[in-house]
Amino acid sequence: MALLVQKFGGTSVADPERIAEVASHVARCRHRGDDVVLVVSAMGKETDELLRLAGEVSDSRPGREMDMLITAGERKAISLMSMALHGVGVRAESYTGSQAGFVTDVNHSNAKIVDVRAGRIRTALDDGYVPVVAGAQGVSVDNNVTFLGRGGSDTTAVALAKALDADACELYTDVSGVFTTDPRVVPSARRMNRITFDEMLEMTAAGCPKPAMRSVEYAHRHHVPLHVRSAFTWEPGTWVTEEDANMEAALIRAVVSDDSQAKITVAGVPDRPGIAGGLFRRLAEADVNVDLIVQNVSTNGVTDISFTVPHEQLPLAMEICESERSATGAAGVTSDHDIAKVSVVGAGMKSNPGVAAVMFETLADNAINIEMISTSAIRISCIVSGDDSDRAVEVLHSVYELSETTF
Repeated sequence: MALLVQKFGGTSVADPERIAEVASHVARCRHRGDDVVLVVSAMGKETDELLRLAGEVSDSRPGREMDMLITAGERKAISLMSMALHGVGVRAESYTGSQAGFVTDVNHSNAKIVDVRAGRIRTALDDGYVPVVAGAQGVSVDNNVTFLGRGGSDTTAVALAKALDADACELYTDVSGVFTTDPRVVPSARRMNRITFDEMLEMTAAGCPKPAMRSVEYAHRHHVPLHVRSAFTWEPGTWVTEEDANMEAALIRAVVSDDSQAKITVAGVPDRPGIAGGLFRRLAEADVNVDLIVQNVSTNGVTDISFTVPHEQLPLAMEICESERSATGAAGVTSDHDIAKVSVVGAGMKSNPGVAAVMFETLADNAINIEMISTSAIRISCIVSGDDSDRAVEVLHSVYELSETTF
């Protein structure tokens, strides 16, 4: 008998038929003797619809009111799920984030969990109920409803699994696990049976959309085993766990691409202490998420600085860079929307030289130009033209023979 926290995303509960499928699955889990806690996201595209309505009502979007609006989607989903569970003979009770004991900071739209007081959920389990908890929400330390942001339901599930000392946290999505690359780009991509937290974190940082990076960080920090599974096939998926000394470290585990960023270049920057610090301090204060950074070697007292930011933050970042250009006397600021970050990830590269050489040679052999490079102990990322992204993924996936490797 195990205690499982099971999270179901929007596509998994998108309509009454999907909700009924999830309820039947929970009934099967209960029949085999497992205790289950559900964490449920808003149905389908409901969050997007609520955001659309907000835009039609007013151009003013106070954070407090936006969080009150967006969290309504999860409240609708948990009540319907609880009804569906009663319909298949499973006693269930729904709980909002605040009722489930999630206390957050005061940041609206992207709140952080500061405490999980799960006593009420534990009592419900002891009384034989399946608690159905609203994902991605809580109550702030100043008693306001808060939203954890996109992907927050994954984080809710992991935090609840930690608070309840669950045996595992199962994240159900519309894919059957974590793959060696996007199967839509490379049909021969393989699902991995296991992957380490470090590798999964690098994959999410490099652009892998599921699971949410925050949830993986939380699970890694608190040693919560994750199981990424499909809510459509119910087959075993990918386990994300601590590094196992008995697991053979594959050289490369995955190839990941990300086309959500743009590149900014500040040219002709005076090469003196404090210039770069001032620029990136202003970007940080504006909450601009800077990823890759490259500064060229100084020539004749000036240098170029290039870095990447999310597309949606490009206008703000450009405004800040133009202001800094005027203040410092830099020559100019340019941007490039049409780029992609292509990364290879694998713990095995720590002890195997030559991974970077193979990557760079493969891209060169296929006439794919590298604009920027970034590395960590188990990841190498290259910025390439957006038009070359899929082809880069295909040739790298092939050269590292990921379609023939079993993990």
